[in-house]
Amino acid sequence: MATELIIRNAKSSDAATILSLITELAIYEKAEHEVLATEETIKSSLFSDDSTAEALVCENDQGEIVAYAIYFYNYSTWLAKKGLYLEDLYVKESERGKGIGKQLLLHLAKMAVEQGCGRFEWSVLDWNTPAIEFYESLGAKPQDEWTVYRLTESTLKKLVS
Repeated sequence: MATELIIRNAKSSDAATILSLITELAIYEKAEHEVLATEETIKSSLFSDDSTAEALVCENDQGEIVAYAIYFYNYSTWLAKKGLYLEDLYVKESERGKGIGKQLLLHLAKMAVEQGCGRFEWSVLDWNTPAIEFYESLGAKPQDEWTVYRLTESTLKKLVS
């Protein structure tokens, strides 16, 4: 059964809580050592005037933030439309199974439709069976023909030096 939630745009004052949830997500993904974010970098990267990413938070009926989503807009040349890309969606472990993730995804999907997006996309780790089953239950389809490539910050610096 879905719990009563308030889904709202995150505020700078939410940065510490967002960082805490990011760390919980990284622990779940067995990658806590990769979290370099700090409260200050969360504030500057999500809440500055030139930020390219945005965040939503979900509050339960006690006002506690129990989930977040960070997203940004990308572009499809083939569609000649922007798309919404979901970087992270995380629900606290104690709050899972209450429909919070679905409510947050539906909120983002509605935003994408209202803004004329041609796509709503995200990535999921191939071992995360619960997430994959959840996404597929909503009608999402894996894009197995695409392989993601990444240049990390240190590799980028080597490339341009």
